[in-house]
Amino acid sequence: MSILRQLKVDKTWTLFLDRDGVINLHYPKDYVKTWDEFFFLEGAIDAIVRLSQVFGKIIVVTNQQGVAKGKMTEDTLRNIHLNMLSEIEAAGGRIDSIYAATVMADNDPEGIRKPRIGMALQAQQDFPEIDFAKSLIVGDSISDMQFGRNAGMYTAMVTDKEHSDAVESLLVDYKLTRLSELS
Repeated sequence: MSILRQLKVDKTWTLFLDRDGVINLHYPKDYVKTWDEFFFLEGAIDAIVRLSQVFGKIIVVTNQQGVAKGKMTEDTLRNIHLNMLSEIEAAGGRIDSIYAATVMADNDPEGIRKPRIGMALQAQQDFPEIDFAKSLIVGDSISDMQFGRNAGMYTAMVTDKEHSDAVESLLVDYKLTRLSELS
């Protein structure tokens, strides 16, 4: 049975997506600093198109401390996101909003960065119909899974690992090798 059928997902549900490693290529120990460095993962756009027909809201939540480190500007990050949205919309999909935590990991007094839930709370403030108990986060890191657990969401981890360690087993409800497996 598919994950979406198992959860009985309908338009009252919200899909939270991490960006790097879920929608686009993730550069380990580096950042997507320009649109030229942004590459959609295989099947990601088509998956978002299909998921747009199922979920009431689709929200991107992404840690982007490269801005605070001076690797890119807020304007550059905004440009990357506008181009990403444009390509998704041109294919018939949608992202309802993007929340980016651009602060350093060690300087986050408001709890914006994942695994803290500031971005989820902001999304819920902007879209009061969001119910975390009817939400699913798809991410590729333990902090994404912690974010989901901390907010009371279901979690799906994009990973190529077959076996889980103890921490993962507690945090991950579902495993995928790519976003397209969800749709």
